[in-house]
Amino acid sequence: MSSLHITRTLAADVERVWEAITEAEALAAWFWPPRLAPKVSTDLRVGGSFRIDATQGGFAASGIYEEVTPPTRLVMTWRWDGEDTESVVTIELIGRGDVTDLDLRHDRIASDDVRDQHMQGWNDCFDRLPGFLADA
Repeated sequence: MSSLHITRTLAADVERVWEAITEAEALAAWFWPPRLAPKVSTDLRVGGSFRIDATQGGFAASGIYEEVTPPTRLVMTWRWDGEDTESVVTIELIGRGDVTDLDLRHDRIASDDVRDQHMQGWNDCFDRLPGFLADA
């Protein structure tokens, strides 16, 4: 098993970042490129599920929320459609006025190769987040 860790500092208050990572409409706007026509559903509660579907890309990820502590901590399982393995994503937000530190850990990843693919994917996603937050 493998893990990854990513941190970002975002120019938005913690409540706005929380909304961006938990609300379906917000996630659909920034998580994957618009050309993939992402469709997102969320049931934001412990035991609730989420699904992020790239309707034009033919891939999707889903999971179950294991911990929901607004606006600072989110823990969820993560599974790609067609994959047998399930990993765990933990996002912690630390608000400092108009700035928020985002700390993501992705654990129980099947291999180092898969970890590297997830690292690239998460970074691609988080590269789009500041633009979404600035436009809001």
